[in-house]
Amino acid sequence: MARASVVGAGMTKFGVHDTPLQELFGEAAFEAFDDAGVGPDEVEALYFGNAMGGQTENVTHLGPQCASHVGLAGKPVQRFEDACATSANAFKNAVEAVESGRHDVVLAGGVERCTPETGKDTDEMTRIFASASHRQYEQPTGLTFPGVFALLTKRHMHEHGTTEEQLAHVAVKNHGHGSLNPKAHFGKETTVEEALDGPIVADPFRLMDCCPFSDGASAVVVVSDDLADSFDRPVDVTGVGHATDIVPLADKETPHVTKAARDAASEAYEQAGVSADDVDFAEVHDCFTGAEVLASEAVGLVEDGQGGVAAAEGRTRRDGDIPINASGGLKAKGHPIGATGVAQIVELAEQVRGEAGEHQLDGVSRGVAHNLGGDAATTVVSVMEARA
Repeated sequence: MARASVVGAGMTKFGVHDTPLQELFGEAAFEAFDDAGVGPDEVEALYFGNAMGGQTENVTHLGPQCASHVGLAGKPVQRFEDACATSANAFKNAVEAVESGRHDVVLAGGVERCTPETGKDTDEMTRIFASASHRQYEQPTGLTFPGVFALLTKRHMHEHGTTEEQLAHVAVKNHGHGSLNPKAHFGKETTVEEALDGPIVADPFRLMDCCPFSDGASAVVVVSDDLADSFDRPVDVTGVGHATDIVPLADKETPHVTKAARDAASEAYEQAGVSADDVDFAEVHDCFTGAEVLASEAVGLVEDGQGGVAAAEGRTRRDGDIPINASGGLKAKGHPIGATGVAQIVELAEQVRGEAGEHQLDGVSRGVAHNLGGDAATTVVSVMEARA
């Protein structure tokens, strides 16, 4: 049974934008309105994600500013901040709002700018990103997020024998996928040899193992199950799981298993009445190539220890048996923090509708989105499928 339905979806191209945050969000929101065939007067509330506007652009209280820009002034607005899982959390709350009957039609989305267009260079933006780590135990050591996921991946390599070449296959795959997506930050293919020849960022990650800083916005119109049939091409939300794990990293019992993702996936699958074997495709949080390996195992798409092997064997390519990140993922599509989670929902909706253009997958009707925050201590997993 559907908890809610997505009836409209929109997103900007991810990349470099010199547009103010309100206007950038408006571009995605207006596209979602047009796709749903609704106007702002029919939307009852905004569930909005922005993680770092205060730190990067001295912009806070951004929810009402964006609501005003898209014609929702006067409507309730709730802003969410959950590191990289920011707008997935906004989406979860939007689903709960229509499921509970509090609203019938709502907008969920997010916006972020992370490139030097903000006036912050890579070093400063890396420091800002690191504010999502533990203030007392991790930040004083200089730990950055490439370092966090390098530690998780090194442990996975130790336990399962995952190799740098297998990680490079993840990068090659996602850049190949991104080359087919006109809204991706990077449209350039690469090779395993080029990936392995890149400069080291944080062992075992080289440059091509890391996603870019991106600017962008995403939005979806979410309606109650009762209203969904009155819209064209609704895509049902049948499960949304949300879980957290211990922070700091050193206190996690087995950090590389990303327990929050496993708990969130179990919750989402139980709500949807399906298992991972019933999923046709996935969008997972590949902020680093190693993160995709961990995620593909945590949500049950491949067996533990087989994430790297599956990538190297081509199983997770768009023509494989379990396509992962057909959009290019964070690695090639880009990663504007507050917009990433809902952008995954946009991708699921378009794939299920058969409207993903050149990167459309064949015969898919059910997808799963995995969006994590911080050191994977927050994860939201969503299951979406064609309306029966």
